[in-house]
Order: sequence, then structure tokens, then C-alpha cells
Amino acid sequence: MPSFFPRLSRHKKPYRPTEDENLEVTRDYRTRLRALYGILVLCLLIFAVVLYNAQIVNGADYYATSASRIAQEEPVEASRGVITDRNGKVLVSNRQVYTLTFDEDLLSADDDINQAILSLLQLLEQYNITWTDTFPITAQPPFAYTLSTDSSTQRSRLQSFLAELGWSDKELTASSPLPRLTAEAMEQANLSSSSFGADLMIEMLREHYEIDPALSPAEARKIIGIRYELDLRPIINASSYIEPYVLAEDIPVEVISILTDGHYAGAVVDTESVRQYHTEAAAHVLGRIGKIQNWTDELADAGYSMADLIGLSGAEQAFEEYLRGTDGTRAITTNEDGKITAELYTREPEPGSNVALTIDIDFQAQVEEILAQAVAEMNAEDEDETRGAAAAVVQVGTGEVLALASYPTFSLSDYDPTANSQNPGNPEFNRAIQGTYPPGSTFKLVTAVAALESGVITPTTEIRDRGIYTFYNDYQPQCWLYRQSRATHGSINVSEAIYHSCNYFFYEVGRLVGIETLDQYAAAFGLGQSTGIELGERTGVLAGPEYSASQGQVWYDGNTLQAAIGQSDNLFTPLQLANYIATLVGGGDRYAAHLLKSVKSYDNTALEYLYDEEPVDRVEMSDSTLQAVKEGMGDLVRTGSVSSYFRDCIVSAGAKTGSAQTGAEVANGVFVCFAPFEDPEIAVAIVIEKGGSGSALASSAVSILNAWFGGEDVGTAIIAEDTLLP
Repeated sequence: MPSFFPRLSRHKKPYRPTEDENLEVTRDYRTRLRALYGILVLCLLIFAVVLYNAQIVNGADYYATSASRIAQEEPVEASRGVITDRNGKVLVSNRQVYTLTFDEDLLSADDDINQAILSLLQLLEQYNITWTDTFPITAQPPFAYTLSTDSSTQRSRLQSFLAELGWSDKELTASSPLPRLTAEAMEQANLSSSSFGADLMIEMLREHYEIDPALSPAEARKIIGIRYELDLRPIINASSYIEPYVLAEDIPVEVISILTDGHYAGAVVDTESVRQYHTEAAAHVLGRIGKIQNWTDELADAGYSMADLIGLSGAEQAFEEYLRGTDGTRAITTNEDGKITAELYTREPEPGSNVALTIDIDFQAQVEEILAQAVAEMNAEDEDETRGAAAAVVQVGTGEVLALASYPTFSLSDYDPTANSQNPGNPEFNRAIQGTYPPGSTFKLVTAVAALESGVITPTTEIRDRGIYTFYNDYQPQCWLYRQSRATHGSINVSEAIYHSCNYFFYEVGRLVGIETLDQYAAAFGLGQSTGIELGERTGVLAGPEYSASQGQVWYDGNTLQAAIGQSDNLFTPLQLANYIATLVGGGDRYAAHLLKSVKSYDNTALEYLYDEEPVDRVEMSDSTLQAVKEGMGDLVRTGSVSSYFRDCIVSAGAKTGSAQTGAEVANGVFVCFAPFEDPEIAVAIVIEKGGSGSALASSAVSILNAWFGGEDVGTAIIAEDTLLP
């Protein structure tokens, strides 16, 4: 058989590579092997780098991203910033409380939502726990709407709810406050009138929610209120996350145990942060937080939701931007029973900043007690009168408000809006910055400065008091001394006129100065102007032709006489009066009155803000002018009508009384003072409604001065360790 392979010759030797050829082959093999090793090592290195980057460098982010894709995201409320006084004493902080949330998604197919709600509410009623219910119809029959005329949020929510049901397409306004039924709704309800009364609303919702007919109207109303809250949340919140319905807050532990051990379907116990008050003083200054009352686009743009808490008054409102923290986000996963199986913060919440106020809380509490005692003593003598009072204490040369008291006051820790609104004293009204009062004779200091600086008089110029001012034929007012005893003050200079509070003297210099110049000086002192205080204040009224014209009235020359002694249309707040005195005795530099001293980060490691502003205005005064005015105020304290009170004062002072006629039988009492006399540090203004002559307030002023200058701890800054200096 032929072979396809050639036969090798027996005599031919097989080919054997040379040593050089073997070496070349070995080199090629090793080169290829090294290249293969290199590629393998490079791949391993790249793989290691990728793993390190994924697991170590960006592991948390990737995990958070993956977790958020398979879990529900929800916001985590940031703690609100702490409020302290000027010495670092904590006034408002936070505490954790239990909350009760109702989640209908946790109900099984066998659970009746209406019965679950009713059982839960009955438990709360048993322990006298109130729950959140904003449905604007009374809780008990006969049913009536409770739509507030000043709450646009309440109206918009009800309108959105009814529109979602297709029952109403009319916008609710203050002029048209009640909803109107659509034609379709009228047809379904077999109605002939479009009127949507409260009873009809209850009946239609009772049918809509399939509430047991055997339940009483009051029980049905309770269920409707909760169902309304549940249905409202996805309507008013456009985001993917729907805020849980917090049914009740600050639940006692014994109820938590019952909820945990009992069978209350849909009930979820959680915790939240609420404000804790460490003082009963300064309620008007500190203010309150609460649910947003009037929803605006600006709030939405700022990241608020309708269920958020926000500062409603006082420092809580004024310094909201600092106190409000930045909410975080967490992703949670739950099992089929609704229990949380995993939780991950995808963004940590950042607490709000710590705000230090200018007030001294111990001094503030003393001033409030002094006011309360003064009013109580006056009311004891005249039980038919209802009096209010206010006091403001301002630091000279800075505008810092050391105390800002209003009487009657209210409690923040046990806030009761119903009781407050029914109190005839109107305790939530901050008289120190919102009450405006005629200044009476305390205004004569402005008239004196204007007359001295404009050259109308000098410190030694004397004017003879003739009892009746007869410059005008048709208007001839009398000096108070002549009106009381037919006596006069004789010839007196400006310091003596301040000491005696001689109306005749100031009628004359007021006329010579003129209302335009008088108003210029008054405005420069801050009277009738904004003080700069961060809280909501009233600017009052500065009497003059401009204001009269705005009221459709004519300003006559004789009106200037009354304006010069603090009457006419003049109306100022106690804080304006205190800041005016601080400006006067401080040499003419007017600083903005302010409550904010500094802002630090929540951990006190960074100073975010420190008040350091220049004067907002200056009243040009010569040393002789200031000395003449201060001399009259000092003499009043040393030998004048209030000297008997100031014998107990531990510091030298100057003062001016005022008795402001208001048309009532008893005039308002006004009193201003400063101390120490030689180098003024603080200025004080007190107003007591129907308090009579200003001298009746002198003992209160002495108590306030003694409280500030006599307290061992008052005015002493306390700096904690590891914190930045203010």
C-alpha cells in the first residue's frame, strides 16, 4: 500500500537546533510569558482600583443610591436651633416626644378603616389626649363651619379637597366663605339648592366614607375629620413622598404601652423634636412656633411643606432663617407587615444654628415681676380698671435691648390660645413694641434740644411763666401749675423747665422753634420711626402737618403748642421712648434697637453672625445742650417730685415724668430715666395704662435700676469652654 508520507532516509540525521537557536526560542517564550503576566497584573490592579473606588471611596454613596431605589425615601426633621440670653443661659431648646401616626397602608384587607380610627380616638379620649383635626366644621352638632377669616391655608385646603371629590369648583374667599355644590353633586344628592351647609357636608361625607349609620353624628364627625386629613395629604403635596398623618403629639408612656401591646390597626409610634422652654419669662420676646397658617409660593420655594413647623411670633419668627435646620433624608425598607427592616440616612439632617439674644433673662424676669406688682397695686385701689403695662430697657451706645416686658403676659410652656383670647387684658399683645401711647411731658426733652440747638434759647435763657399762654387770641392753654393752684413757675431756664415740667416754657419755645424743626429733631431721635427691632413693631405717630393732612385734617399753629409738650397726635411705643433717651444721654448717636446679639453653629464651633452695626442716625448736640437737659433730669431725681422714691436707688440717675391724657378719666403714666448719671449705661421707659402721673411709676423705675446694677450676675457674660467669643 502506497504511503502518503515520505520515508526518511535511514542515513539522514534528524534536525537539531543549535544552542543559539535554543536560546532565542527561550527568550521569545519568556518575553511572551512576561507580557502575559504583565497584562494579568494590570487587569488585577484595575479591578482592585475599581473595587476600592466602589466599596471604599464611594461605597456609602453607591449603597445609599441603591438602597433609595428599592426603599421608600422620607425626610428626617432637623432639630431647631437653641435660643440663649446674652449670658449663654438656655431659654429655648428641644426635647424628644412620642408621636402617634395613623397609616392606612398598614391596614389589612380585613380591617375596617372607620372602626380602626374610632377605636384609636376613643383611646385618646380616655387619656384626655387631643388630636390633629383641621376639618373646618364643629366637632358637635348642630354643625357649623369654623372657617377663619384670616386663614387662606384653611380655605385652600378645603377647596382642594372638595374639588378632588368633584363636589365644588368655586374658590373659597373671605367674601364667599362657604363652598357651593356643582350641578353634578346636586344631582347625585338629589338637591334643589346649591347651598353647601355644614350639616349637608357631614351627611354627604358620611355616605362617601361609608360610615356605619348606627354611629352618632358626633362619632361620625370624628371619623370624617381623620379621613379628611388622610385624603388631604396627597392632594396638597405634589412630591412623591406623602407626609405621614401625625394624629397626636407628646403621647404619655402608658398610652405608648397600650398601643404597642394592643390591637390598634394603622397606629405607628414615632418620635419627634418639640420646643422646651426653660423660663416662664420673655414670652413675647421668644415667641411661638406652629403649623404654617398662610401658605405662599415663597414658602414652597424655600423648601417648606404645608405640614412644617415655622416661627409664628417673637424671636422664633424673626430669626427663622437661623433657627431652622436643614432636613435630612433616609431610605427605609419594610416587610409585608409594615415593620421597618432597614434604615439608611442618604443625607444627614443639619440642626439649626444657636441664637444668642441681647436680653438678660434674670433681669427680664425681674422687670416683668416689677410691672406685675405695680399694676396689681393700682388695681387693688381701683378694682374696676383693667390695666396693661410695658417697660423697655436699652443699653446706651449699642441699642441692645436688655429687657422688653409687657403686662399681662402669657405662658409658652402651657400655651392656651382660647384663654388668652378671652382675657380682657389681651396678654398676647406686646405693648412694649405694638402699644402706642402719648409721651406726655417726656417729649419736652426733644423740644428742649431743638430749641437749644436751633439757637432759639441758650442754657441760661429765662422765660417767665404767666400761667396762661396768651400769644394766640383763639387758643390760650394754661400751665398745669396755674390750672391746679393759680400759681406759676416764675422766670425759669430750660433745665428748671425740665425739672418743673413747665408747660408755659415749652409752649413758648415750641412756637419759636416751629413744628417742622421740632419734627426733624423728634424723627432723628427715632420717635415715630422704626426702632430697628427685629420683631413686628408699630412705628407710632409723629404729630405735624403731614400726619394731619393724611387724616384729612388741617394743622393749625396752636397745634404746635400741644405737640411741644407731648400731646396732640403724638403716639410712641415704650421701646421708642427708651431708645430716644439712650440716644439723648449717649451724646446723639442713635443705634438701632435690636435683640440679636450673635449666631453660632449648632455645635458652637463657628461664629456665623455678630451684631456690629454703626449708628443709624445722629442728633447733633453740643456739650452744653446735653448738660442742660441732663441737669434738669438729674435735679428731678435729686430734689424733685420723684426724689423720695430715688432715695432707695443704688445708682445716680436722671429721669422725666409724663402724664398722657387719653380721654379716659385716669391718664396713662409715662416715665423715662437713665443711669448712671455721670456715664450712662442704660435707658429705661415705663408706661402703665391709666397709671396716673408719671411720678407714680418712679418706684418701679427705681426697682428696675436696682435690679440691673445690684444683681451680682446681671450683665455678666458667661463664656463656655471651647466656644468662640461673641
